[in-house]
Amino acid sequence: MADPRIEALKQNIGSVFFGHPRAVEQLLIGLLARGHVLIEDVPGVGKTVLARALARSINCRFSRLQLTPDLLPSDVLGVSVYNTQTNTFDFKPGPIFANIVLADEINRTTPRTQSALLEAMSEEQVSVENQTFALRRPFMVIATQNPFEFEGTYYLPENQLDRFLLRIALGYPERASEQRILMLQPARTRLDELKAVVDAQTIIDLQDQVPKVSIDSAIVDYILDIADATRHDDELHLGVSPRGALALTQAAQASALLGGRDYVIPDDVKNLVVPVCAHRVISKAYLHNGDAHVTARILQRILDQLPSPT
Repeated sequence: MADPRIEALKQNIGSVFFGHPRAVEQLLIGLLARGHVLIEDVPGVGKTVLARALARSINCRFSRLQLTPDLLPSDVLGVSVYNTQTNTFDFKPGPIFANIVLADEINRTTPRTQSALLEAMSEEQVSVENQTFALRRPFMVIATQNPFEFEGTYYLPENQLDRFLLRIALGYPERASEQRILMLQPARTRLDELKAVVDAQTIIDLQDQVPKVSIDSAIVDYILDIADATRHDDELHLGVSPRGALALTQAAQASALLGGRDYVIPDDVKNLVVPVCAHRVISKAYLHNGDAHVTARILQRILDQLPSPT
């Protein structure tokens, strides 16, 4: 039976986001697994609405970064300001010091500023001027980017992409859902009035349950088989790393918890291979992360060829 707290989160987000429910589930998997999510899709399909709906559903601190080419690392991390009264420098935290951080159009800022997010995303801490500041849990970065707009954008380097647990696409809504969007206009009429249904400590408690979800050795072997197949595939230049295999394991455990189970089933793994791994592998045809459809197709072929545990 699904946890009522998770169900409350899903319903609250779904009250303003009328896109595919799978997108909401994938975002919550990222949250429960203590990961970060990259939403890559065309403008106008609800990327920002989905991220803001999640943030407003949790009683915690939310910040939004509109990433532009002139943004500096200090604009993200914070800056030390001289205090004339104490003759010392006081650190003023930047927007990264929040629980849910929306990094809008992440591929529009320079690699230098993108790299400012690396330590925060991987270690939940920030180092500024020889000082280290821990970030409070829960901490999650939700980044958005447009995959078809190349002028004035920068490719995300592989080490930056690897910090995202999932890369997801929302797609166009179904006709009935789009009709509701046109009639109700939830981004204008409902989003700002959305109330929190859980607090930060509830999310931390749920996150702490994820590593306790049982995963059978046969499913672990299945994940290893998938990773090994990507490393020896003729179409791939770079396969899934051990970190990628670990990310798939953690996401599968979070998926099981989301489904109200304390054990992982093969479908938890199958449904997450593409969103977890497609941005971690590089095809020989495209030696960069610019074409997610190619790597997704290759991964799907590998899944179809590998027998799954019963």
